[in-house]
Parts: sequence; structure tokens; C-alpha cells
Amino acid sequence: MQIKVGDKIENITLPSIDDSIFEYKSVKGKKILLTFYRFAACPMCNLRINELIKSYDSFGDNFTHIAIFDSSLDNLKRFTNRHNAPFPILADDKFQYFKKYDVKRSFLVFLWSQIIRVNRQIKAMLKGYIPWAFNGYISTLPVDVLINEEGIVSQVKYAKDLSDHIPIKNIQEFTSD
Repeated sequence: MQIKVGDKIENITLPSIDDSIFEYKSVKGKKILLTFYRFAACPMCNLRINELIKSYDSFGDNFTHIAIFDSSLDNLKRFTNRHNAPFPILADDKFQYFKKYDVKRSFLVFLWSQIIRVNRQIKAMLKGYIPWAFNGYISTLPVDVLINEEGIVSQVKYAKDLSDHIPIKNIQEFTSD
């Protein structure tokens, strides 16, 4: 089932790169950006994580990002530990929440994204985000979900390409309300 505005996200329980087991209920009462990303070495995904970290202070104290990757925990640690992210980065190697929330995959969109987002791909690779290992689906399209303090979905974006996300400016507006 696709996530819709007005929905409540049920508990998510997944392993985190900090070796804990993350439970969604642990962030209850915060504004949340929940994102489903591709595989751990995805250049555009890691660039997005980098951009969120750089802007993180502008989102305020009552905010967290939950990053869910289609990856094994070991592989995820290998590619994301360097971020030192102030938010949970989670491994869903069984693709269970991707399936539950109808996260799409499209090989044609993957190919198209390589053309229309070539500047972003180059920027990511220049930052050192090289896809050395493909552990997970390469054709997964990201999903961003903004969730208010009551746990209600305020905005959802099922991406049209590999780098299609809710803009940072929109997240800042959401967290300042």
C-alpha cells in the first residue's frame, strides 16, 4: 500500500549502523523525514544524506530523519559510517518495508536518471560516493515522507527519478511550523 497524506506509519523495527535496533516508537513526538533509499553505495543517495547532514541544524531540535536503505547491515556500514549522521541509518536487507509501502523499482527510470541527473551523479562521485558494490536493487526509486509530531503523514513524495526528493527548503518550512 502506498503511503498517503493523513496515514499513520506503523512501527518500523530495523537494525541501525550504530549496532542498535531502531524502533519507530523511539522518535514519537518528533517531526520526521522518513526516506527509503536505494542500495548503500548509491552515489545520489549518499549525496542526499550529505546534504541533509549539512542542513540538519536548520531543521530544529524536534526533528529527525530516518534513512532506510535496501542493503545488508555490513554493507550499509561500509558505505555510510563515514557520514557520522545525527540520525538513524537503517538496513532493510529483506526489502520488507519497501514492499509494505509499495516503493517502486524501474530499470527504465534508472537509465533515464543517468541522463537527466548526470550533473548530480558527477557531483556525488567527485565527493567520493562511488558505487563500488551493488548490494540491493539499483532500480529502486526513493520515497520521502514528512510526518508531524502526532505521527500523521503531512507530505509524501514517490520519486519520478533516482534523485527526486522533497527539497531541503520544504523540510525547513515543515520543521519551522
